Amino acid sequence: MSFRVVIPARYASTRLPGKPMLEIAGKPMIQHVCERALASGAAEVAVATDDRRIAAAVEHLGVRACLTAATHQSGTDRLAEAVQTLGYENDEIVVNVQGDEPLIPVALIDQVAADLDAHPAAGMATLCHHIDSPRDLFDPHVVKVVRSQDDYALYFSRATVPWDRDAFSLSTEVLPSRAQHFRHIGLYAYRVRFVKAFVDWPRVPLEEMESLEQLRALWHGARIHVAEAVEPPAGGVDTEEDLARVRQVLSRER
Repeated sequence: MSFRVVIPARYASTRLPGKPMLEIAGKPMIQHVCERALASGAAEVAVATDDRRIAAAVEHLGVRACLTAATHQSGTDRLAEAVQTLGYENDEIVVNVQGDEPLIPVALIDQVAADLDAHPAAGMATLCHHIDSPRDLFDPHVVKVVRSQDDYALYFSRATVPWDRDAFSLSTEVLPSRAQHFRHIGLYAYRVRFVKAFVDWPRVPLEEMESLEQLRALWHGARIHVAEAVEPPAGGVDTEEDLARVRQVLSRER
């Protein structure tokens, strides 16, 4: 199986301006992400960015830098432009690794690509992880996914789904013994043909209400395969607290 990795990375960030270029353990954040992607089984790693400083920071790594428009609303939009510019074939698999995931486990990159390859009925694949904390279960910032018996996505939500009517009527302080709640991990593999079509579909009401673009795919009847991750995700960098945590982790690894 062959796949490619594209890392969308924009310079602007409301909470952390210039986020991809922030220094972590002596390197810009984007370099750490690229090194994780290069350690995977990817045939090629590319960075799709709107900023020449980010492009310059990765080119010496053997990573292709693809300059994209500054007007994209999401990383998926940026990815779609990049696959066109880079000339990827429609049947190829491309993994979207977010540019603020310097601790992304290499095994997950390989897993999501292999999972999509193994499920030809799916246009895209992603991963999930079992929720074992009531705090995470009821946190709207933790996206939950409900799956079918063959691990295709039924729904993604910021709400607590599924809602255990009987157990939660008694307490929301502990997880019910039959709890089957899964956190969605924002790592995606796409067939190139699918991602080209996806970005041409208009935004849909569910997507706008939940602020989850994968709901656009479900709305249009696309199938998303969701495997349980082979190891826990480490979490990305969205806040100053996240940045401090990642700096501490990667400083210990030097």
